[in-house]
Amino acid sequence: AMIMFAQYVPGGTFGRAVAMAEDVTALAKRCAATARDSPDCLKPLDRIFLDTVCQEENLPRFTDCCAKKDPERNDCFLSLKNSSRGFVSPFERPQAEAACKNHSQHQHPLTGYFIYEVSRRHPFLYAPTILSVAIRYDEMMRNCCGSAEDPTRNLEECFRRQAPKVMKPVKEDGLRQEHTCGILKKFGERTLKALKLAQISQKFPKADFATVNKLVTDIANMHKDCCRGDMLDCMHDREEILHYVCTNQDILSSKIKKCCDKPLLQRSECIVNAENDDKPAGLSPHVREFIEDKGICERFAREKDMHLARFLYEYARRHPEFSAQMLLRIGKGYEELLKECCKAGAPENCCSRGEEELKKHIYETESVMKTSCDIYKEKGDYYFQNELLMSFTKKMPQLTSAELIRFTKQMTTIGAKCCQLSPDKLLPCAEENLDLVLGEICRRHLAEPINPGVCQCCSSSYAFRRPCMGKLEMDENYVPLSLTPGLFTFHEDLCTTEEEKLQHKKQEMLVTLIKYKPQISQEQLTSVTAAFTAMRERCCGEGNRQACFGQEGPELIRRSEKLLLA
Repeated sequence: AMIMFAQYVPGGTFGRAVAMAEDVTALAKRCAATARDSPDCLKPLDRIFLDTVCQEENLPRFTDCCAKKDPERNDCFLSLKNSSRGFVSPFERPQAEAACKNHSQHQHPLTGYFIYEVSRRHPFLYAPTILSVAIRYDEMMRNCCGSAEDPTRNLEECFRRQAPKVMKPVKEDGLRQEHTCGILKKFGERTLKALKLAQISQKFPKADFATVNKLVTDIANMHKDCCRGDMLDCMHDREEILHYVCTNQDILSSKIKKCCDKPLLQRSECIVNAENDDKPAGLSPHVREFIEDKGICERFAREKDMHLARFLYEYARRHPEFSAQMLLRIGKGYEELLKECCKAGAPENCCSRGEEELKKHIYETESVMKTSCDIYKEKGDYYFQNELLMSFTKKMPQLTSAELIRFTKQMTTIGAKCCQLSPDKLLPCAEENLDLVLGEICRRHLAEPINPGVCQCCSSSYAFRRPCMGKLEMDENYVPLSLTPGLFTFHEDLCTTEEEKLQHKKQEMLVTLIKYKPQISQEQLTSVTAAFTAMRERCCGEGNRQACFGQEGPELIRRSEKLLLA
């Protein structure tokens, strides 16, 4: 109840959210004990919540919504949820000693306050995620504050180390949820269903098509409710899916028993992260019947999407080593093949070329990933990120340095995580994680357009988004930065001994250099970098570093400009 009120009324006070939550909880207790047939107990839950909000005084933002009848009233509240993003300032970590003192005196109210603060800042985040984060928060408070008496224990250090782990699910679940909602909003229910069909077929390869299709429909409906911000229906849908999965383990998977034994709040994440079940014995390696059967065109004409869904299901359950996005591209290729080969007058052996095209696409995708991993293994994190920075600054020079560094840092982390895996795990790991980063870039484009090339990749096809971004070259319409006096500045903070800070400053300069000279060649870049490194070493060895940079910096810019014009 607290989460619901904080998400619907983010501008309300903690005290008001507590009072509303207590009112609803008291009603629930009354209904459970005796008065089940009273009109209040028979109301749907969402109506009870909104009635409670609408009884509150001094909430002018909701007056118009409260005047409407359901379901319009609920839709009105959901539209306000959408417009309230950024309404509340970011969450700040409390000062350690004060937080521990508070925790020792008011443990339950403090956890409630944490739930309230996280909920109002994340109006679309699943309630189960917030509740599981609150459990982690409570554990952190007990761990750090329990040793507050120990004089050798550094409280601030304990909070600094554990806080990111506490907030990790908020960040990760929030990103995945936004990503899924972005796919639903931009590409529609058909694409989301195809994605879920590929993922579920891989996870539960022993399940029959009807069972997988039921799960796909239920999960797509859940996401529709969740993405609308309808948290009660979202939670109810999610719970029903978990119940179905855990009561049907025998026909779904032998790998989820441990997950189903966990408390309800931990089940969903566990099942999503569970390994794929083993393929059924005797499953043929090929799906030739979808190409060689004589009646394939009649079946496609009659069943359309259902026929394509069966193909995707059969192909995905046989190939756990492919990413879901690649499976969607294979499904799209199959659809195009049937459209062409089922036309009147198509050659007899038209469908047979599909296998060759399929092999070609698989080879291309695997080559791209292998090449990227070879570069990562050869160059390591910092230089691999620099390669990505050069590429993406040319593709998307309109992004800020901070954005380019952040996105390429995320891609580098994917390299570190996935390139060490066995070949059968590489593609799902790399492309599915990369898809999250590209989704973030596309949401950034939606908020503030980047350029026509990015627009084309973000809006034309979900399955082909990654190959499309990979093929983007330099933005020809970009007007390079002018060489103004403040474009490149050199200060004594370049002499820092903190390697991470120095690398970040050098990456900012690299981005600026490419925005100034997008056509820079590798040889020119190597020469400019060598000249910069020599200047930095010289000036950092001087007594008056700033004076040295003040003199040598402009000279370096003049020499580099000549070099770049050559």
